[in-house]
Amino acid sequence: MTDTSADLVILGGGSGGYACAFRAAELGLSVILVEKDKLGGTCLHRGCIPTKALLHAAEIADVAREGDKFGVKSALEGIDIAGVNSYKDTIVAGLYKGVQGLFKAHKVTVVEGAGTVVGPNTVEVNGQRYTGKNLVLATGSYAKSLPGLEIGGRIITSDQALNLDYVPEKVVVLGGGVIGVEFASVWASFGAEVTIVEALPRLVPAEDEWASKQLERAFRKRGIKFKTGVRFTGATQTETGVTVSVETGEQFEADLLLVAVGRGPNTAGHGYENIGLAMDRGFVLTDERLRTNVPGVYAVGDIVPGLQLAHRGFQQGIFVAEDIAGRNPRVIDEAGIPRVTYCNPEVASVGLTEAAAKEKYGSAETYVLSLAANGKSQILKTSGGVKLVKSPEGSVVGVTLVGERVGELIGEAQLIYNWEATAEDVAPLIHAHPTQNEALGEAFLALAGKPLHVHG
Repeated sequence: MTDTSADLVILGGGSGGYACAFRAAELGLSVILVEKDKLGGTCLHRGCIPTKALLHAAEIADVAREGDKFGVKSALEGIDIAGVNSYKDTIVAGLYKGVQGLFKAHKVTVVEGAGTVVGPNTVEVNGQRYTGKNLVLATGSYAKSLPGLEIGGRIITSDQALNLDYVPEKVVVLGGGVIGVEFASVWASFGAEVTIVEALPRLVPAEDEWASKQLERAFRKRGIKFKTGVRFTGATQTETGVTVSVETGEQFEADLLLVAVGRGPNTAGHGYENIGLAMDRGFVLTDERLRTNVPGVYAVGDIVPGLQLAHRGFQQGIFVAEDIAGRNPRVIDEAGIPRVTYCNPEVASVGLTEAAAKEKYGSAETYVLSLAANGKSQILKTSGGVKLVKSPEGSVVGVTLVGERVGELIGEAQLIYNWEATAEDVAPLIHAHPTQNEALGEAFLALAGKPLHVHG
């Protein structure tokens, strides 16, 4: 076997791996990246991008169906699922081509194949060894199931759901987190009858309780059914359907069961145990600088405990490249990472929930502004609101938004949180009228003691 060496060997070409590769190359380091599937990873091929394309197609379906509300005579003739998939696949293909071009432009050496870690800084691929002064593990995540629940036939995960060639008439979604509510939203817009089953007491349980209540109210209006606080007990499938049972004894008949119970770390079978990596339930443990317990070995993205978000992995990849290059980057504050659920209505948040802030500070002040006071939201006919959480010291430590398109507003909210701004800092800033962004401005005016359109 011959040795091939570089400053960095990166295992995995998803958001974390490729961001690390590109930044390291920009900083003059030599990079070898190993990827067994397609560059771009889950986010581009089986996650963020294709699901958001489906959600946009779902929004178009709703607009066509509801044209009368706006004085426009339109009707939904039906869903051409082949056309929807073609639109989705074209977006993915275009972005994939772009990523491939960036690898060439950055002169990153890409090795195709499954890599196995055989030493502290050595990866073997198809009998060839690659050695790096540093090793970055970025092997991502997979769609999880539950013990005893076999994926296959009418029991599917998001991987299969993305490529369905028909719209199911009836679906049960197991899991009311981000992935579950997004697919529920798509299928409801496409005309399916949807029931979500969630073991925890509310939908999107990781979000502020206020956001869950807003989303649940909106889903009821849309006819999306959900059972919260009940455990799934089993599923049986036949040629024609699947029967889902829950602990209350209730049963639900459906064409499909979507298992959306989260994503697990993709760490088995890569030889991580060969170098004595510290791990917990499959996750790779790191310090705040993303260093593992093995010198020269880093981990980024979904295999590191915390939020499993593409933009987190992306930023961690940049951080590690800069750290290796001696740039001493600032540690990433996990609470400062924005989170968006792209169902209709969207839920977007950054910082702490009210409950987390009270736990951290002993007390917290909150303010909620309804989108009913916002002109652009009325034009869009969306409901929801803005919730601010203020620490006893005065800085705004949490922002949660619910409503159509509010994912686009989280950019300003994450700046406010990450710059530790107070209500008084933000209140004088001018927000364009009429925009939904104005609702953020109004909420900060009110929190600063200057409520104009609202009675504080």
